[in-house]
Amino acid sequence: MRPRRSHPRKPIAQALLLWLALGLAQSAPAAQGSYHSTRYPDYAQWRAACAKLPSNRALLGQVAVARLDTALPSFAEVDGALRAAFDLFQNGSMNPAGNWVGGKPKADEFFNPNRAYFLNPPIPFQPFAQKLQVPPGSEVTFHGDFHGDIHSFIAMLDSLNQTGTLDGFRLAKPNRYMVFLGDYTDRGNYGIEVLYTLLRLKLANPEQVFMARGNHEDVQMIPRYGFIAECQKKYGNQFNPALIGRLYDFFPVVVYVGSGTDFVQCNHGGMEPGFLPGALLDAKSPVAYQLLGQVTGGTFLTKHPGLLASADAARRHFLKTTIRDYKPLAPMSPMINGFMWNDFTVFASEPGLGYMEGRGFVYGKAGTRIVLDASAGTKAKVRGVFRAHQHSSAVNPMMRRLIAGKGLFRHWHEHDSLAHANASVAVLRSACKLEHGTERPLKDGSVWTFNVSPDSYYGRGNSYKFDTYGVLTTGEVFADWKLRVVNQAVLILESIPAGQ
Repeated sequence: MRPRRSHPRKPIAQALLLWLALGLAQSAPAAQGSYHSTRYPDYAQWRAACAKLPSNRALLGQVAVARLDTALPSFAEVDGALRAAFDLFQNGSMNPAGNWVGGKPKADEFFNPNRAYFLNPPIPFQPFAQKLQVPPGSEVTFHGDFHGDIHSFIAMLDSLNQTGTLDGFRLAKPNRYMVFLGDYTDRGNYGIEVLYTLLRLKLANPEQVFMARGNHEDVQMIPRYGFIAECQKKYGNQFNPALIGRLYDFFPVVVYVGSGTDFVQCNHGGMEPGFLPGALLDAKSPVAYQLLGQVTGGTFLTKHPGLLASADAARRHFLKTTIRDYKPLAPMSPMINGFMWNDFTVFASEPGLGYMEGRGFVYGKAGTRIVLDASAGTKAKVRGVFRAHQHSSAVNPMMRRLIAGKGLFRHWHEHDSLAHANASVAVLRSACKLEHGTERPLKDGSVWTFNVSPDSYYGRGNSYKFDTYGVLTTGEVFADWKLRVVNQAVLILESIPAGQ
C-alpha cells in the first residue's frame, strides 16, 4: 500500500468508529486474575469443537451465508480470554519499568484497554519492538500467516503435542518458545477461533509465546477483508470489536529472537530502517521492550548513502523524497510501518531497494545487508530475518518457491535467477538447488519467508494442502544454530478435489 499522508482517523469509516466507541463504552476494565477464575475447554475439548467446522475451501465455493458455524458459540468465551490477556500485559513482563528501553509507556494510555488511538479523544499510537533472548539449546517454533485457518493451527498443535513440545496448550519445557508472525484473521472464516487459540497459548505460557503484529492486525483492515463480517455472522450484537482492536496494540511489530550476542529479526513484513534496535539488543533483561517513537528513515538514508545507491535507478528520486522521518499515528499513517508491510526481492540480481504499488518498499540483498549491519548493538548482531506476508492467491515466482521449498523459502538463493522465475517445482529443486529438506543451513544475512496456511484462498489458488512450521534451535554461536522445517497434513483438506 502506498505510504499515506492523511490524518490517521480519516480513512476509517465513521460507522466503524462509532461501533468501536460503543464497544469500549460498554467494556468494563479487565479484572486482575480473571484467567485463573474462568473455566476454559481443555485442549482435547477445543480440538474436538474445531474439528466439527467445515473447511474454508468448502465455504469458498458457497454463496454468502447469513450465519457461520463457530467453536465459540458465545462471545463471552472470547471476552474472558481477552480480558485475561489484558491483565497479563498489564502485570507480566511488560510491567517492570526496567524492561523498557527509553522509558515505560503511560499506564493510562498504552496499558489502558478502554482507550485507543483510533477513537476520540485519542491516545498516541505506540508501536513497539521486543527482544527475546533465550539460552543456547532452546527451541523456538515459528509459523506464518493463518488468515482464519483454524484447521491448520490445530494440526500444528497436534504435531507439537505428539513430539512432546506441548502438553495440551502448555509448553512442556522451559526452553521452548513459540513466535507467530502475524495475519491471524481476515480472508478466512475462523479468525476468532485462531485469535482465541493464540490467547490460550499465551495465557498458558506468558513469557514463552509471542505474537508479532501483521498488516491485518489493524482496525483499518478488518472491516475490508472479512474479520468484522465473520464476527457479525457469529455473534451479532454480542461482538465487541473494540477489544480486538486494542488487543493488536499489545503485539510487537518486531521480535528480535536471540541467544548470546546473535539475533534474528522476526516480523510479518520487511525492513524498517527508521528504527534501529541496538539499544534494545544491549538491554540486560532477556525480555525487553522499546517503543519505536520517531521513525527516522530519512535520517538513515542520509547516514547510509549506500542504501539509496543500491536502489532501482528509476526509483531513486521517489525513494529519496518518500522515505522520511515521521511519528507514527496509525499502522498506515502517515507512512506504512515497514515491519508490518514491506517486502523483499526474490532474486539476488534485483535492486537493493525499490517500491511496489499496493505492497510497499521492497528490499533486495544489498539493501537488507546495509540495514542489518546498522541494527547491531555494541556486541549484538542481527543475523537475518524470519517473516511471512509475501503471498499471492495466484501462482507467481514467490509462491512457486514457497511450494518448492515445502513452505519455507530463502531469498536470493545462489543458484536461482530471473531466467528461472516461472520454473516448475522440479526445476527449482534440481537446477536451482532450492532447499526443500527438513534441515536448513542458516546463513548470515539471509531472509526466510514462511508460507501461509493452506485452508485459505491462497492454498486454493496455488493447489497445495500442506502446512508448515519451523523450529529454530539456538547454539553457543550462530554457526551452531539449526533450522528444522516441519510439514504437516491438514486432514480436512484430503477430500478436497485436486486443483482446489
